[in-house]
Amino acid sequence: MSAAPRVSVIIPHWNGRHHLDDCLTALRRQTWADHEVILADNGSTDGSQAYVREAFPEVRLLELGENRGFTGACNAGYAASRGEIVCLLNNDTEADPGWLTAVVNAFDRHPEVGVVASKMLLFDQRDHFHTAGDYYRVDGVPGNRGVWQADVGQYDREEPVFSACGGAAAYRRAMLAEIGFLDDAFFFSCEDVDLAWRAHLAGWQVLYVPTAVVYHKLKASGGSGVVGSYHDGRNFLYVIWKNYPAGLLRRHAGDILRAQLRISGAALRAWRGPAARARLRGQLAGLAGVWRMWPARRRIQAARRVDERTLESRLTRIDETP
Repeated sequence: MSAAPRVSVIIPHWNGRHHLDDCLTALRRQTWADHEVILADNGSTDGSQAYVREAFPEVRLLELGENRGFTGACNAGYAASRGEIVCLLNNDTEADPGWLTAVVNAFDRHPEVGVVASKMLLFDQRDHFHTAGDYYRVDGVPGNRGVWQADVGQYDREEPVFSACGGAAAYRRAMLAEIGFLDDAFFFSCEDVDLAWRAHLAGWQVLYVPTAVVYHKLKASGGSGVVGSYHDGRNFLYVIWKNYPAGLLRRHAGDILRAQLRISGAALRAWRGPAARARLRGQLAGLAGVWRMWPARRRIQAARRVDERTLESRLTRIDETP
């Protein structure tokens, strides 16, 4: 077997053949050549597999034969990967040629960093943000920094953030060996936030690197509508049950409750829409999921290395614009 590459890029994929030329060609053009590309296919029926084998023979194709969701595909790719740095990349993206170089340099300069967040811009409006790293509010609501904003230099500084968006995230394998990778219970949505919580609790840091640029066809590869609404509704609560430390949970219980009621109220007002009803079903599933998350919670909190004051300083206040 050849020597392991420094970087593994894992692309979860399902019926997105029309995105692959942009995505995979951009990876061919990376200035950091010591990398492998793994495409984990969730049982596509659009000819994606044959297209990759013919047009991109350098890509390692994992044919899963079924839809295992975002987490299942990424976990299969992680199990097959060999790189010291593990990157997740959506199939509906185009990475700037210097993306991987910026990621590797950031990890080399910051041994305390376990997660690198990319600067994600809109594919069709390249001077506007998808995200400059993600935040997590004290009321249990995550979000994208700078989403829809014009890029006028406001996020040009390398700085700590709470989470990396899973559409273009990089992880240090040494950290993943300690805290684990994506939780299959999430299937889709907030799996990146859950992983960021575990990183913080274990004493690792998350760094936003503005020179690591990726262009994203936001929502093109799925996740909006009914599917996204259900999993958002459920997984917002999964993240809380699993990761939010008890002392902070008591302190911000009112904020969390009010946020959930606002989400429910908005869904009830839009009751005729299937996405709104899916959001409510997700919230109910999330409430019931406290017991499903409890064993993981006990294990994670018992291994926590960071005090609550430090963790709270990394959360965003309700009235704060990160």
